[in-house]
This record gives sequence, C-alpha cells and structure tokens, in this order.
Amino acid sequence: MELNLILASTSPRRQELIQLLNLPYTCVSADCDETITPCTPEDTVCQLSKRKAEAALAFHTLQAGDVLIGADTVVAIDGQILGKPKDDQDAYNMIAMMSDKTHSVYTGVTLITTRETRTFYEETRVTVAPLSDTEIRSYLATGEHRDKAGAYGIQGAFGLYVTGIRGDYNNVVGFPVARIYQELQNLENISQRD
Repeated sequence: MELNLILASTSPRRQELIQLLNLPYTCVSADCDETITPCTPEDTVCQLSKRKAEAALAFHTLQAGDVLIGADTVVAIDGQILGKPKDDQDAYNMIAMMSDKTHSVYTGVTLITTRETRTFYEETRVTVAPLSDTEIRSYLATGEHRDKAGAYGIQGAFGLYVTGIRGDYNNVVGFPVARIYQELQNLENISQRD
C-alpha cells in the first residue's frame, strides 16, 4: 500500500524537506495553542508535535494509507529552551548565549494513521563559533532569525558560524527526514503483515 502523507505544517522548510521522502503529500494548517507547562525539551517537542497533529486531524478523516505528520522544533542550551524570538533584542540574546558553545536542537514528530499514533523526537548537537557583537548584529540584519526556534536558520547565513554538527542536519532545519523515513518504513511493514 502506498502511503499518502499529510503534513500538519505550512513551514516552507518542512515542505521542502518532506519532498525528499518521494511520497505524495499535502500540507494543512495546524493552528493550536503552543503554551506548555515547563518540562524537558524532549517532552516539549513531543507534546507540541502531537498537539499540532491532533489539531489537523480534527479537520481531516484519515483513509487507509494516510499518515498525518505533526512536527515541532526547539533549541535548548544549558537546560533552557529557546523558542521563537519575541523581537530583535530577544534574538540577539539567544544568539549571544549560543556563541562559542554547543547547543541541542530537538524536533518532536507525531505520526497518526487509522491504526495508531506514534510520537518520537530527534536530537542534534550544534556547535557555534565565538561571535562578536558585529557578527550577531550583521546576522540579525538579514532578518532570517524571525519566526525560527533559537533565532537562527542553519540553512542560511547563520551557517557561516556553525563549526560542528553531531546528528541529522535536517533535524536542525526542523524535519528529521532520515528518522521519519525509518518510522514510515516500519509503518508500511506492519500494515503489510496485517
């Protein structure tokens, strides 16, 4: 049975990455409340990915072969979750905090089919070079930091400052394609056995 993916996101980055799976897909909005009781980054992204998937599911009836995918990404450093910046000063503070350090990027993913719901997360460690005030302000002038967890997009100008990555690069962009591919393979194998 061929899978049909329904991505509960309008993120251009996730839409670009889902194409790597080479499966038919559609994108739907997943508006939901993203406030959450403080917890670990792993729990946060898992809860939010599930909430997004369930919000989209409320407007769609799944058919056999459909897989609804919700995803959420956060950046965490020294135990603190860095969400999307409120303003440019908030973005400056986040990037200054990451300067000359290694932080983690977590993406939670929820897969919903007619048979089951599966939620998991992926972690990637990212090392950032020491940044001067001028470099941070130069990056913020690009505007790339807006609406991005941790105030940066690794696929853009901020890539100049990344000196190391341990884990899935695509996870840092916001969609751990390799892990999602493996999980979809498991779903397909299970459905073929039934």
